[in-house]
Amino acid sequence: METKSKLVLASASPRRQELLYNAGIEFAIEPADIDETPRPGETAQACAERLAQEKALKIAPLHPEAYTLGADTIVVVDGQILGKPADNADAERMLRLLSGRTHQVITGVCLVNPLKTASSAEFAVASSTTKVILSELSPDEIRDYVATGEPVDKAGAYAIQGRASRWIPKIEGDYSNVVGLPIALVYRMLREAGAL
Repeated sequence: METKSKLVLASASPRRQELLYNAGIEFAIEPADIDETPRPGETAQACAERLAQEKALKIAPLHPEAYTLGADTIVVVDGQILGKPADNADAERMLRLLSGRTHQVITGVCLVNPLKTASSAEFAVASSTTKVILSELSPDEIRDYVATGEPVDKAGAYAIQGRASRWIPKIEGDYSNVVGLPIALVYRMLREAGAL
């Protein structure tokens, strides 16, 4: 009887872990530590996909019998890529930029398939984009929100599933993508790769 390889998530994100768990997808965790700096002239989509690929390919050799999933989420407004804030001042800057505007959340996903060849694993890369409308925030709202600590490790300095949900009246696209992992896309990739 053929056994399926397990899935390794190359991320320490508790949000990605919760999304996979809630979708009934079994996985192990092996975070990848890479430089997430966008390259000069790189589009937001290309950046998200490259970072997801770098994470997956860094971890895949450590688990040669497993499928490896890398993901990276970025926020884009006016063509400017917003990753995780460097500090509270940076978080406030990002929230001022997003206040009262529509922005895009892009999550790049890379799935490494260990079953293709022994010498080089094949991988698939894709991304999902969701438009998010953020209400206008007052300086006090921004300051108080940043003080909660919630924006610290979030792309664009907010969590749609947390306190920031009160300022997001509408999205166009995949909600789970904004949380950090487009589950329907990941599920389809896993099925196509033979992981499920």
